[in-house]
Amino acid sequence: MNTNYKTPGQLLNHLLEQRGWSQRVLAVVLGMGETTVNKLATDKRRFTAEIALNLEEIFGEPMDSFLDLQKAYDKAVAKARARPNPDQVLRMRLFSELPISEMIKRGWIDAKSVKDFAGVEAGLCSFFGVSKVEDIEVLPHAAKKTEVATGTSSAQLAWLYRVKKIASEMVIPRYSKKAGKAAVDQLLPLRVSVEAIRKVPRILAKAGIRFVIVESLPSAKIDGVCFWLDESAPVIGMSLRFDRIDNFWFVLRHELEHVLREHGKSSISIDTELADERAGTGDDLAEEERVANSAAANFAVPKSKMDGFIARKAPLFTDRNLIGFARTLGVHPGLVTGQLQYRAGQYKLFRNHLVKIRSSISPSALVDGWGDIVSVDS
Repeated sequence: MNTNYKTPGQLLNHLLEQRGWSQRVLAVVLGMGETTVNKLATDKRRFTAEIALNLEEIFGEPMDSFLDLQKAYDKAVAKARARPNPDQVLRMRLFSELPISEMIKRGWIDAKSVKDFAGVEAGLCSFFGVSKVEDIEVLPHAAKKTEVATGTSSAQLAWLYRVKKIASEMVIPRYSKKAGKAAVDQLLPLRVSVEAIRKVPRILAKAGIRFVIVESLPSAKIDGVCFWLDESAPVIGMSLRFDRIDNFWFVLRHELEHVLREHGKSSISIDTELADERAGTGDDLAEEERVANSAAANFAVPKSKMDGFIARKAPLFTDRNLIGFARTLGVHPGLVTGQLQYRAGQYKLFRNHLVKIRSSISPSALVDGWGDIVSVDS
């Protein structure tokens, strides 16, 4: 491309000047109107491939010279005319940060579809409790209104808001630490069977602990959360991401320890991937998480008892021994299985005992997800 010219019209005028031709002469040669040639020379009409090819035959200038100049000129004009589109930028941020399609599907946002941006905008404002979408705290510039720990993803934050909204509409007694400790004691006998789990929500509610189950959003990897609506209103949210008896009791007791120690009052930390190293008590974990994990593991199977069982039976664990050990503890074999898998690092051991529990607890709990939507005031 000839870089001495900014537009194809300038190049055409140069070629006409070299030939000593007027625009009228070129019009005659091309067999087109003089007005058309004038518009080409003044860049008021685009140079098409056909016109560029005809000019190549007449002047010997490669057609790409005209077409490349036209492309560059079009880009320059577009940039000059462009105006910032804040709505487009806002939509980009919202749709990149939040799983809006899933939130509509789950009934969290009252909008016809993702194309209904007015509905999406109004729904998001209602969902996050703001007057305008610019204030939604998933956006980088929004003022933080929830004390959430650093590293919480936007999907996790949306899940947290859903838990908070449902919990805030529950009417239960005020919480006291004495009631919380009593609730933990009342939960101990329920470890023996899947059917007994249905009593969990009632026991927690009597102690003043709001208990909500909200299905996790895709890829959020949420297990649970503890936070407080006020000084005497703790909330436990669980996702049942793993529908297993061992995981249910571990996550629940983990969150209960947060409640008993009044964690989550100043900074909310959503518990994600409570398994493997994250279920341990290593130094790489925060102190709050270590103590909660320790309490959860001991609730499933007291550590001293588990140590003794492993010392006696390792490395040949049998189903009969496991069931017998669980019976002496008064717990479901799945709780022993979960601890044994973790301690031995063998996650295929006795998987038949890791039974599902969601269908048992759902009838007695507030459950949002898996096709069910909790009705809340907007």
